[in-house]
Amino acid sequence: MLQNTLLEEIQNLSESLVQSLKAVENEEDNWITVCEKALMKIDEAIRLTKHMILTSEFETTADEVFFFKHLKPALISKFIYYTKILSIESLKPALGKEGLLKYFLSEQKKLNIFYKEHTDFYSYYRRGATYLDHKYFIRNSFDMKMRLSLGFYNLDPSFTTSHDHFVAHILANNDLEIYIKGEVEKIENDTTPVRSYKSMLTWSSSKVSLIELIYSLHLMKCFNAGNIELVEVIRTFEKMVGTDLSNFHKILGEIKLRKINRTKFLQSLYENLEQHFTDLEGK
Repeated sequence: MLQNTLLEEIQNLSESLVQSLKAVENEEDNWITVCEKALMKIDEAIRLTKHMILTSEFETTADEVFFFKHLKPALISKFIYYTKILSIESLKPALGKEGLLKYFLSEQKKLNIFYKEHTDFYSYYRRGATYLDHKYFIRNSFDMKMRLSLGFYNLDPSFTTSHDHFVAHILANNDLEIYIKGEVEKIENDTTPVRSYKSMLTWSSSKVSLIELIYSLHLMKCFNAGNIELVEVIRTFEKMVGTDLSNFHKILGEIKLRKINRTKFLQSLYENLEQHFTDLEGK
């Protein structure tokens, strides 16, 4: 395989992926569904690209730099982008306009933290500099005096340079900035009238108990015949009982780690209901 043909094939693969991802976003209204479908397509493209690189050799140093500075980061950035949106959307609280604004602005601050932590390289990349490309974008050519990722040694050296993943994060953050600004504008421009009805219910037991109850009902397909995401059920209950359940993933993890009686609250419900009917029969 000719080298220029290899790079062209990877470029075509990337462009085809972009079109495929746009189609997914146009077909689906739910961001969570979009991200799940997109990540599957991106994973397939990255695996194919990796196979192509590992079974070929770069003819020149310039070709290797081009791949690790431009082509690979363009692919990896999409994986980072949709993974972060999936996390943001899954944990988005149902706390009204002010709560949502605060949530998205805090996500925006996280992007700024990345730039502050990697100021030197960010400046190098944005200026279009090339004098350190031979260290940043050539495999096994990193300098120990440079700031490296903490997980650098866990990466595959045959498909990784010291800084290609930093470029991927920069590209992903650029797109995330657009996504977050779009969500903030939607919230600020939301003119939907506030319903006069306000739930009289408040949850007076523990959050863990509520999550245990919601999760069990979701598994039994009690809502929409099972055709609804758990996060949507959680959001509905948040509004109904005025409780913040944004950390439900963590709570579910704690429930799964219980050594004894994982369904403690459900067992308590069963026992209390049984006792209630038994008492009624005795009257």
